[in-house]
Amino acid sequence: MIRITLPDGSVKEFEAGITPMDVAKSISEGLARNVISASFNKETVETSTPLTEDGSLVLYTWRDDEGKKAFWHSSAHILAQALEELYPGVKLTIGPAIENGFYYDVDFGEHSVSEKDLPTIEKKMLEIARGKYEFSMRESTKADALDFYKKQNNEYKVELIENLEDGTITFCDHDTFTDLCRGGHIPNTGIVKAVKLMSIAGAYWRGDENNTQLTRIYGVTFPKQKELKEYLELLEEAKKRDHRKLGKELELFTFSQKVGQGLPLWLPKGAALRERLENFLKKAQKKAGYEMVATPHIGQKELYETSGHYAKYGEDSFQPINTPNEGEEFLLKPMNCPHHCEIYNSKPWSYKDLPKRFAEFGTVYRYEQSGELHGLTRVRGFTQDDAHIFCTPDQLDKEFMDVIDLVLYVFGSLGFADFTAQVSLRDPEKPEKYIGNDENWEKAENAILNAAKEKGLNYIVETGEAAFYGPKLDFMVKDALGRSWQLGTIQVDYTLPERFDLTYKGSDNELHRPIMIHRAPFGSLERFVAILLEHTGGNFPLWLMPEQVAILSLSEKYEKYAQKVLNLLENNEIRALVDNRSETIGKKIRESEMNKIPYMLIVGEQEEKDGTVSVRKHSDGDIGNMTVEEFSELINKEIENNIVDFNV
Repeated sequence: MIRITLPDGSVKEFEAGITPMDVAKSISEGLARNVISASFNKETVETSTPLTEDGSLVLYTWRDDEGKKAFWHSSAHILAQALEELYPGVKLTIGPAIENGFYYDVDFGEHSVSEKDLPTIEKKMLEIARGKYEFSMRESTKADALDFYKKQNNEYKVELIENLEDGTITFCDHDTFTDLCRGGHIPNTGIVKAVKLMSIAGAYWRGDENNTQLTRIYGVTFPKQKELKEYLELLEEAKKRDHRKLGKELELFTFSQKVGQGLPLWLPKGAALRERLENFLKKAQKKAGYEMVATPHIGQKELYETSGHYAKYGEDSFQPINTPNEGEEFLLKPMNCPHHCEIYNSKPWSYKDLPKRFAEFGTVYRYEQSGELHGLTRVRGFTQDDAHIFCTPDQLDKEFMDVIDLVLYVFGSLGFADFTAQVSLRDPEKPEKYIGNDENWEKAENAILNAAKEKGLNYIVETGEAAFYGPKLDFMVKDALGRSWQLGTIQVDYTLPERFDLTYKGSDNELHRPIMIHRAPFGSLERFVAILLEHTGGNFPLWLMPEQVAILSLSEKYEKYAQKVLNLLENNEIRALVDNRSETIGKKIRESEMNKIPYMLIVGEQEEKDGTVSVRKHSDGDIGNMTVEEFSELINKEIENNIVDFNV
């Protein structure tokens, strides 16, 4: 007999050789119908894998991320089989599950495949799926695996196998198809009910542009046709909300090939938007005791060698800048933290002076591959709302929890209500990825876990996701379309204070090492604005809108009155513009709606006579006539409801 521990902590005894699917059936037939994958002792297994020892079992359904991963990985096999049947002689390479669906990279040889062929491939995939073929794993010797693919003249699979150790090689079979595979499948092909191949792209073998260019086919599948329909509708809505499209329409930012890829240019409205976000956070930070600092855009290479950034990221960063002085090298700043360490180091500190909280909207530069650049979400130059807190061990818990409060205040003021906190810990199996000693890592990880519990956060723990110098608390925010984004991060760091030899004099008159907290509620202004654009569809909270009110005059006769209204609004610190073009009022309203201006004030003969304005709200239509004072009160009340004072 073996003992199986389930996620709820319960332990059940079974005969050795029982499968995860049998365990599911022992719990309920309903669960068994929905189980599509499993893990045993944190290792992915098939639902048909015999279990022969005590261990922890997790059963996954379509609702679980691991379930979706198995579903889409299995779908990649179905796609590969369809391609082999439709295009004899193709060479398969790799086909992983990705965040939303899967892809397969294929060398089509003499065959030509384009977007117009995708419906035919989809039809063949559904035909295979309806066969309800079971996925079956089997082991293979390295020699047999190499022989199999050499006979197919598939040099890609041969290369993959040559890098594997004998005794670790497995294949997956279903129907007449077989593929090199590590495992993690749904029980059978019949669970796949809906298929959509999304696009075709080029991809170099192993991501190396010196290698053969392959054809990558992206797809997504679902267990119900209804779910595919909902997904495609969501994609259409996402296209409308694409921050690149909205940024252009709202004249917020642009890019220039002459300036360089991944280097955004902020237009006047976008620059004003950034400034409002900065001022919003600066005001809260000032209340919380932060001091603003400013550091240069470059630093000596030695600075980043001391911090460890050069060793970890130097090869993937912009290359050093050589000056006329021999041996003198500078780097574009990839991080603000080393500079802030040197600001701390500029004078001696006592425990009575701590904590010190240095904040900066600092622009940093990182060399992202051109294929990875994407609007404002992946750029080469971006501004972080960085701050670094230097504190004593006794102050750590309170400081960390105060930062959590600041992050929650930012989210609340900007309409992000649905989020999960992620505690990112180091991977104990890969110590080479990190710097610092085990004792300090353990202290830092415990501090974050304790703070998350104390604040009652809905949090998950992810092993292996820590920064190289310390663990962190990341906030995973869901937008209006249900997509998850990482926004805001807090990190505990014992390592950089050691590397920069930071000290303070304690009450015992001895020198001690401060603890460093890294934090950035926005993360980067560029990425934050992109996510906010897509979350709101460009309908920002009223306090943040570039233009809050458009004053639309019925004709040129009412220009003076429109200007008077503008002056009154500006006196109340309301951002407005006058549209006195000789266009129809209908066209002016349509354009204001397209520009997502929250309120329109229409002024004509009656309004001038009564000293009022006719108020129209974006997307809602007319809401009646009122005085400018009444309207100003309405606006300011809405802003007060959007954003409240940050209480320390």
